[in-house]
Amino acid sequence: MITRISILDRSRTREGHPAPEALRDTVELARAAEELGYHRFWVSEHHSVPGVAGSAPTVLAAAVAAATRRIRVGTGGVMLPNHQPLVVAEQFGVLEALFPGRIDMGLGRSVGFTGGIRRALGRDTGDADRFEEQLTELLGWIDGTQRAHPEVHARPAEGLRVPAYVLATGEGAGIAARAGLPLVVGDLRSRARLAEAVGRYRTEFRPSARRSTPYVVVSGTVAVAATEEEARRILVPEAWALAHSRTRGVFPPLRPAAEIEALEMTPKERELYEGALTGHVAGTEEQVAAELARIAESTGADELLVTTSTYDRTALLDGLTRLARTAGLS
Repeated sequence: MITRISILDRSRTREGHPAPEALRDTVELARAAEELGYHRFWVSEHHSVPGVAGSAPTVLAAAVAAATRRIRVGTGGVMLPNHQPLVVAEQFGVLEALFPGRIDMGLGRSVGFTGGIRRALGRDTGDADRFEEQLTELLGWIDGTQRAHPEVHARPAEGLRVPAYVLATGEGAGIAARAGLPLVVGDLRSRARLAEAVGRYRTEFRPSARRSTPYVVVSGTVAVAATEEEARRILVPEAWALAHSRTRGVFPPLRPAAEIEALEMTPKERELYEGALTGHVAGTEEQVAAELARIAESTGADELLVTTSTYDRTALLDGLTRLARTAGLS
């Protein structure tokens, strides 16, 4: 079983609850995660998504770090193509200066998912292809090796140790390997693709000043409850949101499981909904422990990053408590 377990919270909004509440919920969840013994707590970056409140991950990470004492805090991730590497370096330098030894810099290569968002950000789809170049520049700002702008320094980041992680999408595994950085890869529903990405990363890994050996974080949804049925109901709100987005083009706030189960869905909606419920790690503590042991054996993962979202925050916290107990966290 993977014994180092972390949480990524996307600050999902819930029907009937305003977006600011989702951000406060994230901070409260981080406090609980620290008490339960989770290793890291990460937040994400999404722009103009009705169902997600987390648009400024470094700002939210600062709030999380200020509300906690020991748990590592970071981003999963800052979407580097949306930003200037110098500014990202400065932001993480400030975080590390304020919360020394606790900050992680998780980085992704996605850009806004619609043309309107990309235009508002001043970016286009081609910017994702520059991720590796931007990553090199960003790391250079932090370790002081960048030479493109010799008269400029990223203060207070330069010279600080800010661990960097690459979120794998498409080419991400190879980029992480060439940079000699840890890899964050998901999701757990696509085990064959997951194993392929991890294998490629380990094969191509080049030791660097930041890391001498590969480090793999696998991410995905994990739902734990007293019964299989209760665990499945944790998955229902996110599954419907996914089906809704793929049939109507908008990723909505989460709805209660009971409302969704009472819906009359079209055949296409039902197909997408049922598909979105499958393949996750869900069940009782014993079932989840067995499944995580299989994942550990097949991937050799060093860490698990749990990305579970649901409407019922009590059920979510209960599930995370059960997972912590199952994994022997303290």
